[in-house]
Amino acid sequence: MTKDWIKNFSGICFETICRSLLSLLMVVLLTGMAFGILRAGTDLLINSELFSATEMHGVIKELIINVLMILAVLELFRTVKAYFSEGRIRVTYIIDTALVVVITDLMGFWYREIEVTRVALAIALVMALMAVRIMAIRFSPKRRVLLEGL
Repeated sequence: MTKDWIKNFSGICFETICRSLLSLLMVVLLTGMAFGILRAGTDLLINSELFSATEMHGVIKELIINVLMILAVLELFRTVKAYFSEGRIRVTYIIDTALVVVITDLMGFWYREIEVTRVALAIALVMALMAVRIMAIRFSPKRRVLLEGL
């Protein structure tokens, strides 16, 4: 009887601490997204007035990279939100986040001199993540339960 009480109490404490920390993480992510959006907007407004048309290419490049990083933070937010609603982490959300970050890095390659092997490795990583994402959807526990019910 005592062991069950200790086990239940420790589980409740762990769950409460995790939820509290994840709530704090969600506030940090939302604050980061807000600052990222403000920074992208102010960079665009300030830089568009100061630079000529030839330098606008660099400003637009920074804007694209900033927007993609905001999308990566949004994917992290979705992952944490899914944990609150479902009680588990969805692999597809984590893979989506990794894909957004890697694609953002690939976008940065367009504006720098990068070795061909590094670009090929990044593309291979994107392909591997896409394959894992397809497998995660195809072999998900929810889908298995639905197929067994038929």
